[in-house]
Amino acid sequence: MDDDLIAAIAGGDDLALRELFARHAPWLAVRLRSMLPAADVEDVLQETFLAVWRGAGGYRPHTAGGWLWGIARRQAALWLRRSGPSTVATYASPSDEGAASDAHDPAEIAGWRADIDAALAELGPPGSPDRDVWQLLYVEDRTVADVAARTGVAVGTVKSRAFRVRRVMRRALRGGIAEGGAR
Repeated sequence: MDDDLIAAIAGGDDLALRELFARHAPWLAVRLRSMLPAADVEDVLQETFLAVWRGAGGYRPHTAGGWLWGIARRQAALWLRRSGPSTVATYASPSDEGAASDAHDPAEIAGWRADIDAALAELGPPGSPDRDVWQLLYVEDRTVADVAARTGVAVGTVKSRAFRVRRVMRRALRGGIAEGGAR
């Protein structure tokens, strides 16, 4: 049904865009709150659906939710790049369970950064294959194909490394390393 709405949007149907927005904006907003200050989520949502309006003609039927989240994630990354590094420290912590806050204790933020630094150390030194995949995919928000081209490895290898990176980071950030968890 979402595929039909996106096809209608490609044909210029603004009612279809409103329907798609009504269906997907709530869950997109929740996910965006984990990476953006709360005050900016609505702006990024608007940019997301503007990009949907412009890009609907290039949509190839598959999972609409994944396509929408990809657009929203790219819009959030663009916003963060435009806003500068000082805004990155104001997004919600994992302990906030998706609720964003613009005012966090500086000591708490420093603790999050230390946790992330420790987790990154588990990926290896800068320049190692896993660390490069983390940097290109998750910091620079590049596509798997672009990462494969930049690193000179197959797309499947990038996907395998990305899986391993997520597993290591998840375990490290949940305390698996500090608690002596198995690798």
